Amino acid sequence: MDHAIYTAMGAANAALDRQAITSNNLANASTAGFRAQLAAFRAIPVQGPSVETRTLVTASTPYHDDSMGIINQTGRNLDVALPQNGWLAVALPDGSEAYTRAGNIEVNSEGLLSVRGLPVMGDGGQINAPPQAELTIAPDGTITARGAGDQPKALSPIGKLKMVNAKLQDLTRGDDGLFHIAPDSLNAGSAQLSADPSLQLIPGALESSNVNPATSMVDMIASARGFDMNMKVITTVDDNDKKANQLLSMS
Repeated sequence: MDHAIYTAMGAANAALDRQAITSNNLANASTAGFRAQLAAFRAIPVQGPSVETRTLVTASTPYHDDSMGIINQTGRNLDVALPQNGWLAVALPDGSEAYTRAGNIEVNSEGLLSVRGLPVMGDGGQINAPPQAELTIAPDGTITARGAGDQPKALSPIGKLKMVNAKLQDLTRGDDGLFHIAPDSLNAGSAQLSADPSLQLIPGALESSNVNPATSMVDMIASARGFDMNMKVITTVDDNDKKANQLLSMS
């Protein structure tokens, strides 16, 4: 089989991977705090008895787009928008931590503050909300509660959101859609990141996804055309091999 088939097959597989990433970004164009995933690939020359122009395609280190989304005011007490490089810490079922920029906090059935069904971490662990209490969040992440029937000034602090400061190279996206400590970062091997008390959030607001739907649609079309082009290369090379075999059998 001609080496060109393997070369085109690698490029077609890369196009499929790029299409999957673009589709996931487009599906999350309205997800609060979503960071668009970047598809990176690089060419590797084929070593051996082959033409020097032939290369294979391999996935490179995939990062996410760290540009800020649009901040939208919602007026909801438990909605928060995080600053650049700011992340909320959430607890995973195995006891470890993960990080997200989704600021649409809810109170789950157990009375814990949660995001996407995962408990939000505070300065002293998971944050438990008093029953039927009205919660407010200050710019520094402090959460106060006012019980039913209490005076407007009768506010009691129940915890403080754990906000961490992590740059692009410090985190990697997991299959669960959350971000985890990157294995090649300075904090690799640490169970969790330290809270940054200097971070200030925006209460009553949410950051929208930073996905550009128009750009994602163009990328999907380009990936589809690239896949079709490589499949045509495979078909053409296969047809040439068949014809060459027929000529050799006739001789």
